[in-house]
Amino acid sequence: MSVVTKNPDLAMGAQATGSSAISKSPASAVAKAAGTAAGTAAGTATGTVGDKVAGKVAGRVAGLAVLVLAVSLPVSSASAGAEADAGSGADAASPIGVSLPAPGGPYPVGTVAMRLVDRSRPDPLMAAKPYRELMISLWYPAAGGGPLAPHMAPLAAADWDRHSAPPLGIAKGAVAWAATRTHARVGSPVEPRAGRLPVVLFSSGDGGPRTLGTALVEDLASRGYLVVTVDHTYEADQVEFPGRRLVRALPLPAKLTPKVIAKLLADHARARLADMRYVLDQVTALAHGRPIGGELPKGMLGAPDASRVGALGQSLGGSVAAQLTRDDARVDAAVNLDGSYVGPVATRGVARPFLQLAAETHTRAGEPSWKSFWRASTGWKRELRFKGAAHGSFTDLQPLLPQIAAKLPRVPLADYVGTIDPGRSVAAQRAYVGAFFDLHLRGKPTRLFEGPDTRFPEVSLIP
Repeated sequence: MSVVTKNPDLAMGAQATGSSAISKSPASAVAKAAGTAAGTAAGTATGTVGDKVAGKVAGRVAGLAVLVLAVSLPVSSASAGAEADAGSGADAASPIGVSLPAPGGPYPVGTVAMRLVDRSRPDPLMAAKPYRELMISLWYPAAGGGPLAPHMAPLAAADWDRHSAPPLGIAKGAVAWAATRTHARVGSPVEPRAGRLPVVLFSSGDGGPRTLGTALVEDLASRGYLVVTVDHTYEADQVEFPGRRLVRALPLPAKLTPKVIAKLLADHARARLADMRYVLDQVTALAHGRPIGGELPKGMLGAPDASRVGALGQSLGGSVAAQLTRDDARVDAAVNLDGSYVGPVATRGVARPFLQLAAETHTRAGEPSWKSFWRASTGWKRELRFKGAAHGSFTDLQPLLPQIAAKLPRVPLADYVGTIDPGRSVAAQRAYVGAFFDLHLRGKPTRLFEGPDTRFPEVSLIP
C-alpha cells in the first residue's frame, strides 16, 4: 500500500475533513460513494482505503498512508508535478534535506525500536500466519549519549521514497528521506531524574507508518513520558523488521465497493485494537521489571508507570485510541487527532477524559460519527479546532512538506497540511496535547482548556 493507494480510510478522511480538493480528484466520485456507504467508518483514517481508490484510478501509486490527502488530490496532476519538479531542480544527485522541529521539554530524548511477537493469536490480516508480529519504538526522557535515530529505518525510507512520496507530488529521489534524523539518541539510558514515566500509546492513521507522529511524540518524551509508537503490520505502507526485512501493506481487493471499504476499515480497527492491548500488556510487564523484545536501554525495566496510561492517535489511530479507552480499564485518557470514529465507540462514546483536535473544516455538523460520539461521551471532554489546518496537519507532514514545497512548488501543500503556519501548528498541538496528559495523568492543573489563549490564536474551543 502506500500513501495514496491504500485505504477508504483516506477517502473518507478527505471527505470528513471537508477538503475542497476532493472535487478535483478523478477518484472523487468513487471516494464520495465509499464515504456515503461506509459512513462513519470512512472518515476516520489517515486515508488508507480511500487513498487506494484514488490510486486505482491513477494507477497503483503509493499505499495509503498519507492520509486523506491523496484522495483529495488529482493524483495524476500530483505525479505530473513531481516529474516536472524533478526535471527542474530536484536533482537526484542533490536531494532535498528536511528536518523535524526540536522537542521543547526539559529532557533529552532516547529511543529504541523493538520487534514484538504475539503468539496468542493468529495474524488478523494475514490468515496464513499463526502469530502477530509488530514493530514498536519506545521514546523516553534520556540521560544522553548514542547516535541520533533516523526518522525512518533505511529500507522503510527507500520504500517510502519509491511508493509513498510520489502520490504527494514528490518524485522518487527528490528528498533525502533516509538522511532525516530525529532528536532522539538510540539506546540512551533512561534519565533517572524523570522518575516513574507515565505511558502514552501512539497509533498513526490507516496505512501510515508509526514514524509519521515523531514531532509530537518526541516532545511528549522530552516532557517525561514514555511514548510507545506502533506499526500495524500488513496495513502500514511499510514496516522494517530486524535483519533488513521489509513488510509492505497488503494490496486492496480488486473491487472497492462501499461495502468492501467499510469492512476493510472495520477489520483494520479491530486488528489495531488487539495490537494496542497487546502492546499495553508488554508495557505493563516492563513496569513490573520483566524484559520484553530485544535489548532495552539501561534503566527501562521498572521505569514505566502502568497506573498512568494515555492513548493518542491520528485519523483511524484516533478512533482506536477512543475504543481502547472505552474497552480497557488501564487507559485513563485519550486524544484523537482529527479522526472520525469506526466501530462501537462511534455511538457509545467514552466515560474517561478525552481530547479531540480538528482540522478547520472537520465538524460535528458534517461528520455523523463525531456528533454521536460526542453526545454519548460522559467524561471530561474538549474539542479544539485549528484554523487553516488540514487532515495531514496532525502528522509529520506538517513540518516536512513546507520545506519540500519551498523547493518543489508544484507540491500541493494546502491540500495536505492546509494554510496554517507549520511552526505555530506544531507548537499548538504540542502545547494542548502535553497539557491534556499533564492534567489527566499527572494531576497538573492548566487553564489552557478554559477558553481562548492569546499564544494560540489559530485554536478555538468548540462547545
